[in-house]
Amino acid sequence: MKIAISQPTYLPWLGYFDLIDQVDLFVLFDSVQFERQSWQQRNRIKTPVGLQWLTVPVMFRGRFGQTIKDVEIRDLGFWRKHLRAIELNYRRSAFFDSYFPDFSLLLQSCVTDPLLVNCNVRLIEWFNNILGIQTPLIRSSGGKYQGKRAALLTNICQSLQAARYVSPLGSAVYLLDEIDSFADKNIEVEFQHYQHPEYTQQFPPFLAYASALDLIFNEGPAALEIIRRGRGRSWRPEELSPHQIDVRTAASVTATFQP
Repeated sequence: MKIAISQPTYLPWLGYFDLIDQVDLFVLFDSVQFERQSWQQRNRIKTPVGLQWLTVPVMFRGRFGQTIKDVEIRDLGFWRKHLRAIELNYRRSAFFDSYFPDFSLLLQSCVTDPLLVNCNVRLIEWFNNILGIQTPLIRSSGGKYQGKRAALLTNICQSLQAARYVSPLGSAVYLLDEIDSFADKNIEVEFQHYQHPEYTQQFPPFLAYASALDLIFNEGPAALEIIRRGRGRSWRPEELSPHQIDVRTAASVTATFQP
């Protein structure tokens, strides 16, 4: 079995769904420490003047070290501002009317649950349904996994009887130094190779690394095919080094760490 492990992101980018689409099981990594101002609580939409951040306000005072699964939304009315921004910038897109009503209801439902992770997971499930991705999702917080960094990932893989682990490219910066953790357990590691495709987009010129909402509102049923267009042959560990990643794929690493 081939799996991927990644943190539950708010309104993820295209590469996040490429990762889900190419594995047999996707683990939502919600049992690790939350990072403020990370992709876990924010993402970007396309506007006439560039990419605009949409950020979910969360509680953090006195909660240093809290795990992703425990993070609470500070203002449960955040959805109003986000929906206004999304409607303003996408109402003229080709498939806005097809998807916005259901998306709007789903985002509003976050008011019934203060946990950020539950909102993110529901949104990821909605995206998967729209895209036609059928890969099962599970949460790491549902298991008892020990270790840190590569050792923790290895233990998750072993517990799930995974023979192959597909990692976001950005993780290679530290995983390459700890790759023996996987080799010792006979788990093959490969790194996602994703090159952002272009597609029909409002407000030229084209800008990459927006939320997948941008793709869905503009391309509708063609969205999954377009996502798959960006998938390259996965990199093997011996083909990469941290230095190569920093230099030749800086933009990709930044986006991959949505993550």
